[in-house]
Amino acid sequence: MQVSQANNVKVYNLSLGKSLPEWLSDRKKRALQKSDRDLQHRIQLIQDFEMPSVSSGVQITADNQFILATGTYKPRVRCFEVTQLSMKFERCFDSEVVRFHILSEDYSKMVFLHCDRYVEFHARYGRYHRLRIPKFGRDLAYHEPSCDLFLVGASPEVYRLNLEQGRFLSPFLSEASAINACSINPEHHLLALGTLEGRVECWDPRSRKQAAILDCALSSVTTETQVKGMPSVSALKFKDGLQMAVGTSTGQVLLYDIRSDKPLLVKDHHYSLPIKAVEFHPQSEMVVSTDSRAVRIWDVHTGKAFTAIEPEHSINGMCLVPSSGLILTANEAPKLGVYFIPSLGPAPKWCAFLDNLTEELEDSSHSTIYDDYKFVTKAELENLGLAHLVGTSLLRAYMHGYFMDIRLYHKAKAIADPFAYEEYVKSKIKQKIEEDRASRVKLRKLPKVNAALASKLQEQQELEQTSKGKRDKKAEADSILHDDRFAALFKNPEFQVDESSEDYRLLHPVITKQQRQQQKAAQKRTVLQQFDELEEEEGRPSDEDSSSDDDDRSWQQELRKQHQQLREERRAEARSQAAAGATPKFYELKKGEEFSSTIGRKRLSKRQLRTSLADRLAQEDTQGAVKHIGSSVGNQQLTFTVQKTAKEAKFKQDTMEHHRERKKLRRSAGQLAGKSRAGKFHR
Repeated sequence: MQVSQANNVKVYNLSLGKSLPEWLSDRKKRALQKSDRDLQHRIQLIQDFEMPSVSSGVQITADNQFILATGTYKPRVRCFEVTQLSMKFERCFDSEVVRFHILSEDYSKMVFLHCDRYVEFHARYGRYHRLRIPKFGRDLAYHEPSCDLFLVGASPEVYRLNLEQGRFLSPFLSEASAINACSINPEHHLLALGTLEGRVECWDPRSRKQAAILDCALSSVTTETQVKGMPSVSALKFKDGLQMAVGTSTGQVLLYDIRSDKPLLVKDHHYSLPIKAVEFHPQSEMVVSTDSRAVRIWDVHTGKAFTAIEPEHSINGMCLVPSSGLILTANEAPKLGVYFIPSLGPAPKWCAFLDNLTEELEDSSHSTIYDDYKFVTKAELENLGLAHLVGTSLLRAYMHGYFMDIRLYHKAKAIADPFAYEEYVKSKIKQKIEEDRASRVKLRKLPKVNAALASKLQEQQELEQTSKGKRDKKAEADSILHDDRFAALFKNPEFQVDESSEDYRLLHPVITKQQRQQQKAAQKRTVLQQFDELEEEEGRPSDEDSSSDDDDRSWQQELRKQHQQLREERRAEARSQAAAGATPKFYELKKGEEFSSTIGRKRLSKRQLRTSLADRLAQEDTQGAVKHIGSSVGNQQLTFTVQKTAKEAKFKQDTMEHHRERKKLRRSAGQLAGKSRAGKFHR
């Protein structure tokens, strides 16, 4: 048994398990089953649920009590009874089965379409009748109201065999050159034919006339699909009276509403392989479609993938157990595939124990060879010196080599290659040395500019990251160190960080704490270089352990300490300058003159307020001086003089001359105003 998770959906493969060689006798098989623990815990849902070589088809009866499977070689059909979980009977044929259909609710009435144009009818006791059709058949369908059996194949005719009258009726003549698949709607019994040209022809069995033609070839080609060649219809299935699924030979499944000629949804398998079968799972609103490589389960409304099953061997057929999550497949292998998906539905009643077992199952790998035997080629036998055992019971011929007991193989290997153990020891010693080298302290090559920052980034890069956030920091450190955009940060001296400046000390109040931590880490590395192992004293707390409250408290204390140190440094510098009698520079403050321009100044009169700012500044001694006072920059004073350009001076002169000329030409209008008032009173 194997458990896989495709798209986070658990799929239990119940057909896998430890296998036994077929050439072992029954006595040895029973002995192995008693002694081998893996064989004892192997789960066989149905005993001997397999074929001699290949299985071609599988179906379940309407009453869900019997499973019928066909395969080769020799061509045969096997019936398994689910209540007994074992095979009920087996019947052989003269030729391989292409398709078969169960006519009754149980296995009492069946019809088989063979590859040599023969059609066989079987009853409960065995073969009932056998007849032949004119052309090679590819599919068949049964119309219950009229008891007509429709047979399609490599011809445009649809052969009708009436099982009530026991004779052939007039065939339907389609417009196709060949018909690959056929299906009957369970509601209104409309017959759908999938043709080689990629069309679906619908026929009404009551009027025996063609009802409509649906062209699916062009609809299967979309922007998301990649179609090679002209697609033909390979599978048909009706969900209800209106919805229909069409599978193409290029790997697409098209969902149609029979009232429209455009598909509701196009699902591509992306393998360009013909669709073998399509089934609807009404309980979960899923569609189960299969090609020769995979079984895909997807949503019927959106087409979103639910999960997928990809067995090791090619798939020939598929059967979905109704109202459950059990899927049966016919493969190019002896064993038939049995897959259980709990998310799709519960287990059937006859194997309800699967619901309890799936909770305790664990993943197990399937070995491609027998566990107790080793497959060796002829060249390997010669290298081991066991070529003389060919033909004896110790070697069993199989394909291009032999099977031999695994214990004999190990003994022969140890004798033929006695130095294998020494090479193994040397490889282990070399591996141990490499691990010790990796744990040594490596010398870091630091740049000349911002060496502390580069060292911090390298330590962060070498630190083993576990959480997602730490991985992001590691990626950021790699980008800064190796990105060409940040190369100047470690080469250009202008980017050197001055840790002694006031701005840096105020913006990074915890820099001293980080420096202390770096010093402790450096001391610890020095101790680790001298001693191979360092053990902490019992009951002694680690130096790096600190809570978030302690970090906040230390940050505030460090900030106060930095401000106090800066104030003391300014006072000490001022005292040293006063003692030396040095004159302050032009960008430094003059003691006692911060507010000299405002203290003692009288209020301006109305006449002074009417004058412009330029005139007032011209009257003062501090003409052209502007003082900027602010506490954020340390009450500094900036002095500058505004100078006008020649163009501005010329423009000002021209404007003044223009005003003077206008003033000379202007005439007073006072007389006109007086005359107008006199005329008003006169009237």
